[in-house]
Amino acid sequence: MSAEQSQPSGPDLTQGVLLADLADGAMLLGHVGDDAVLLARRGQDVFAIGATCTHYGGPLAEGLLAGDTVRCPWHHACFNLRTGEALRAPALNPVPCWRVERQDGRIVVREKAAAAAKPEPLPAAGMPESIVILGGGAAGNSAAETLRREGYAGSIAMVSADSSGPYDRPNLSKDYLAGNAPEEWIPLRGPEFYRDHGIDLRLGARAAAIDTAQREVRFEDGSRCSYDALLIATGAEPVRLDLPGGDLPHVHYLRSLDDSRAIIERAKSARRAVVIGASFIGLEVAASLRARKVEVHVVAPEAIPMERIMGREIGELVRTMHEEHGVQFHLGTTVTSIGDTSVELKNGETLAADLVVVGVGVRPAVGLAEKAGLTIDRGVVVDKYLQTSAPGIFAAGDIARWPDPHTGDTIRVEHWVVAQRQGQAAARNMLGRREPFDAVPFFWSMHYDVPILYVGHAEKWDEAEIDGRVEDKDCRVTYRRAGRTLAVATIGRDAESLRAEVELERQLAGATTSAT
Repeated sequence: MSAEQSQPSGPDLTQGVLLADLADGAMLLGHVGDDAVLLARRGQDVFAIGATCTHYGGPLAEGLLAGDTVRCPWHHACFNLRTGEALRAPALNPVPCWRVERQDGRIVVREKAAAAAKPEPLPAAGMPESIVILGGGAAGNSAAETLRREGYAGSIAMVSADSSGPYDRPNLSKDYLAGNAPEEWIPLRGPEFYRDHGIDLRLGARAAAIDTAQREVRFEDGSRCSYDALLIATGAEPVRLDLPGGDLPHVHYLRSLDDSRAIIERAKSARRAVVIGASFIGLEVAASLRARKVEVHVVAPEAIPMERIMGREIGELVRTMHEEHGVQFHLGTTVTSIGDTSVELKNGETLAADLVVVGVGVRPAVGLAEKAGLTIDRGVVVDKYLQTSAPGIFAAGDIARWPDPHTGDTIRVEHWVVAQRQGQAAARNMLGRREPFDAVPFFWSMHYDVPILYVGHAEKWDEAEIDGRVEDKDCRVTYRRAGRTLAVATIGRDAESLRAEVELERQLAGATTSAT
């Protein structure tokens, strides 16, 4: 995906470009040798950084400058123009920087700057001696990395019930499941990363209880782990169907890497699949199975896929795109039983199936937190710093319900990028930074070659204003409640999605200024 972005393009920046040709706030794509380099101007400052996002290889030149940062148009990663540092997930690694000189009204790019030095260790005084992270997903991994990036030198144990180290979960229903991404792409880091950064990664370990008085976690194998600060990032679990045949071997759920592997293995011999649920995951699975030439039927109770989340127009577009690729929908009904070779529907239909994938939603894994006496309300309740009702215990990711300053609601979302950014914020707050989590929620969904980007959060809205034509896959949909913009969905307008994100940030900043 990133190969095309890295080919030399534009002017040779070692030969220089006229400063007058680079307007304030403008970007220019060029190259230094074989490296694609982005020039960006802020006032009298000109920066030269790598032009390719370190997440999925997105073209930063098509992104957006905001302050001293550039944001990627694909998945909204954010990089510091001065240092190249990856400031916001989903990017984990920095982009390189080059030294810039001015010569007779020209900007000339010189040698690549040295990689940033490791941060100075934080003083031990006032810092937790040991931090335990329960969960090795998006939130847990980003928290562990952020702790070390911030200079925390104490003990970090990241304990995961998963058999695999942290991996790129969104890919499990997208390119990896479709056969377009090799498994080498899936791990976020190799084992050596955790070893080199002093992160004690424990896999296949299930926590049994949290003792808030003794500040320790007990595990099912009888072992214990003490903590001074604890992050609960255990995520969510698939809602499982309680119906005849629901436990047959060809019935699968998709949450983990092992789940995706199992579906891929079954799909090698399957001819007909039934996907139960028209959620994002369900429909991405449908698209991936069609890429493997499996006949796919989708069963769901709603009349229009995703209407509740994105409205009728986008829902109808999504259905049309899938139908154009051969997916057959059975809407307004549910599955009543699953047999060895078929699925029975409530409306009387019988569908042949030698593979069934269930995607009817997830529930936050709150059992540990509930037994520990933490406040629970459809998730683990946290304050604006992501701290739970127990001192020293934080929660992040799919499990956390937090006060969202953008909507004024207390919300819980199940988005990969949100989980990563919450992990980053929770890590800094465990170090005493008192940093409110106020990031604008973001997610993306991929349907064949059409990405849908969504910023903000709108559980309910009374107006959905459409700019452009949804059916042409070129639109911006703005969701408002009582005149206030809550969220924006875009198709074919990646830069507009970034601008909408900045608009929502400014909307919050303006409200905060007015309140003070």
